[in-house]
Amino acid sequence: MSFQTGLSGLNASSRNLDVIGNNIANANTIGMKSSRVEYADIVASSLGTAGGGGGGIGVSVATVSQQFSQGSINITGNDLDVAINGGGFFQLTLPDGSSSYTRDGQFKLDKSGNIITNAGAKVLGYKIDATGNPIVGAKPTPLQLPTAAPIAASATTSITAEFNLDARANLAAGVPAVPFSAGPPIVAAVAAIPATPRTTYGTSLTTFDSQGATVPVSLYFERVASTTTDNWDVFDSASGGTALFQMQFDANGTLTSPLPGAAALTLNIATPSAVTPNISATLDISKVTQYGSAFAVSNLAQDGYASGDLVGVKIGENGVITASYSNGQKQAAGQVALADFRNVQGLVPTGGGTWAATSASGDAVDGSPGLGKFGSLRSGALEESNVDLTAELVNMMTAQRAYQANAQTIKTQDQAMTTLVNLR
Repeated sequence: MSFQTGLSGLNASSRNLDVIGNNIANANTIGMKSSRVEYADIVASSLGTAGGGGGGIGVSVATVSQQFSQGSINITGNDLDVAINGGGFFQLTLPDGSSSYTRDGQFKLDKSGNIITNAGAKVLGYKIDATGNPIVGAKPTPLQLPTAAPIAASATTSITAEFNLDARANLAAGVPAVPFSAGPPIVAAVAAIPATPRTTYGTSLTTFDSQGATVPVSLYFERVASTTTDNWDVFDSASGGTALFQMQFDANGTLTSPLPGAAALTLNIATPSAVTPNISATLDISKVTQYGSAFAVSNLAQDGYASGDLVGVKIGENGVITASYSNGQKQAAGQVALADFRNVQGLVPTGGGTWAATSASGDAVDGSPGLGKFGSLRSGALEESNVDLTAELVNMMTAQRAYQANAQTIKTQDQAMTTLVNLR
């Protein structure tokens, strides 16, 4: 029996050294989770009177348990590197079509725009609706970015203008001279005020037609006479001598007409091409003021843009992928999906930093980063292995001594057997 007991100890210690060696070898493997050997004793069974029982006859390896503790987050600066800070696994579809799960976020883009792992597995996520939000109830599908073709152009539909008109400005039509009169009554001479050129108070911006071609637009403002309010006529570069509309200000320099929230002002901008329709854009001037300071434009914006190519990708803490384009636009392109399990210890390692679900782990539960038990994502970072190298080296020395001690029990038993055999 002693030989078998020592042999079981040698086998268990050897298995422990294998696991420790694997942990040490993967100390720098991204997303790697360490393992440990868990032992169970072997007890001999015997029939006998009450109180009788068998003695121990060695040890066995009950299981090799994976340790799914959080690894350190290491900043890399690569936008496609993603770390999970908390629970959950990235969902993958392997090249053979099977499902897999990983904590390794070293992602890449292939020639078709798919987000993939180093092994070529496709990363799964949720599609985005027209408002930029993940589609509720949708199942995860392979994430793909539009790298093959530029995004389509968008015609200008809205223009926002914020500026101050000088309350000290002269009337656009000017004021005629007043000659001196000896009276009675005496009238002092007043020099004429010349007309103000229309281009004195003006600004311009670039809009876009439906094909993304640029269409310049210039707006001009002329102060006109009024006995009740301060009025300014608004012209554009194509209106000629006809005002588009008139702005009115009260004594405090606040815009009173058109009132914010009233029927939207609309500019009809002619395009240079007969193929593309004219640009019809609303004009928001609700923040225009008239104060006693120089004319100044503080904001002039429009929502159109030309076509653009993909130049960068950023993944947020909630997993939403924001694609940046050469035309300055940013659009949500999807959301990384996570999965979790009722029993993560039941997952089976399949190599390459991936795990497969089993009946012991239960089915994967889909979720979004940052919601419920799912951790948030860290873009530009990776989760390092959770292997404690110092602890593993200590464990290795302990396992080595256990191996040597079990070998010594076999050696001692052999000496005892030799002594018995040589008895006379």
